[in-house]
Amino acid sequence: MTTDTSGADNRQIPVISLLPFLLITFGLAWGILALFMFLPEQMTEIFGKLSGQHPLFFLAVYAPAIAAFVIITYISGPGGLRRYLSRLLIWQCSPAWYAFLIIGIPLLFYGGSALKGNLFTEAFPFASIQPLLIALLLVAIKGPIEEFGWRGLALPLLQRKFAPIWAALILGIIWGFWHLPAFLLSGTQQSTWSFTPFFAGTIAISFIVTALFNASRGSILLPALMHFQLINPVWPDAQPYDTIFFITAAVMVVWFNKKTMFTNEGAVTEVIPMAENREKPRDLGNRTGKVS
Repeated sequence: MTTDTSGADNRQIPVISLLPFLLITFGLAWGILALFMFLPEQMTEIFGKLSGQHPLFFLAVYAPAIAAFVIITYISGPGGLRRYLSRLLIWQCSPAWYAFLIIGIPLLFYGGSALKGNLFTEAFPFASIQPLLIALLLVAIKGPIEEFGWRGLALPLLQRKFAPIWAALILGIIWGFWHLPAFLLSGTQQSTWSFTPFFAGTIAISFIVTALFNASRGSILLPALMHFQLINPVWPDAQPYDTIFFITAAVMVVWFNKKTMFTNEGAVTEVIPMAENREKPRDLGNRTGKVS
């Protein structure tokens, strides 16, 4: 799944699709949270108090994935969506990346917790196996779903125009800014955090996951696994000191991958894996027009 501008198949989803993607992603998520911010009594009376486990909060989190599914289905049809979802089956990658996902990320959190001073002072947050499994399940079906949009759609499109290093920076800024309303609304986990270190950490993580995405030839599974590890409730609360470690890790990842991060060689630009497709793609601006 490397860059190949000679084939029309990897142009099924045009770069202009970034605009409706962002409109849906921000409109749905920010719209839901804005209603709770500006009409708190009415929304609470109808839907109940907002929390990180509220169905509407899940819907807001799912906004990037919903946007990606809508756009891909509209342009390439159900067949294109099925081929896009096949990227969940891409798992082959360097063992070093798996070591980072399984061992490295927890170490970054433990390092941040040690710096914060709560590594040995805070008790394990789960008293038994049942609440632990429930928490892990809720985490697995919430945050990682975002990756269908951020890395599944937005990153490949950005890499058609920019080298991975710049695509990562642009997407990291967008991704971090998208979370802002959660910091302004009581009842969410983010409301107890400081936005600035979170924003910096999100940009750092964007560099790391971009390198992972390209190294795995466009896997959605591995960025989703990384997202799961980033919000795994088992790791200690290291906010905001974990940001220091993630920025350090991002610098190292970019350095070791500088040949692929600063050039488009090897950058994944396909949203839908190349395959025979007899359905004529549809452009967002013209249902029968030529895709550009």
